[in-house]
Amino acid sequence: MCRASLENAIAAGDMTIVTPSTTERNELFKSFARALFKGDMDALYRVVTPDFRWSFHDGLAVTKSLAGPAAIAGHLAEQKAHFSAQHFHDVAYHHSDEMTFMTFRVSETVRTTGEQREQRGIEIYAFRDGKLAAKDVYRKPITP
Repeated sequence: MCRASLENAIAAGDMTIVTPSTTERNELFKSFARALFKGDMDALYRVVTPDFRWSFHDGLAVTKSLAGPAAIAGHLAEQKAHFSAQHFHDVAYHHSDEMTFMTFRVSETVRTTGEQREQRGIEIYAFRDGKLAAKDVYRKPITP
C-alpha cells in the first residue's frame, strides 16, 4: 500500500481510497507506459485497479470506453494496425491533489493512406487504492 496523508485516505465501506504521492504516481506512470507499449496486460493490471476504465476520444469521431484486458488489448491492436507511426511529444504531467493531468502532442501516420496528422491532447487520471482507476483521453487536431 502506498504512502498517503490522512486527508487522502478515505474509508468508503470496506474500500480505502488512497491517492499516491507524486513520486508514487511517477512510478505508476512509468510502469503503465511500459506495459502499454509492450501490450503486456498482466503488467498493466499490476498498476491499475481491476475495474480500470479507459475513456477515449480520438479527436475526430471515435469515442470508446474500454474496460478489461481484452478491450484494452483490442484497442492497442487496432491502433497498431491503423497507424504505421505514432509518436508522442511534449509530454508533461500535472499533479493535483486527487488527479493527474497529462498534456501531449501526438504525430501519427495512417498506414493505408500515408496521411499524417498532428493532435494535441490531455489525459486525466484518477486513482484508487494506490493504483490507476480511470484514464480519460481527449484529443484535438492541430490546424496550421
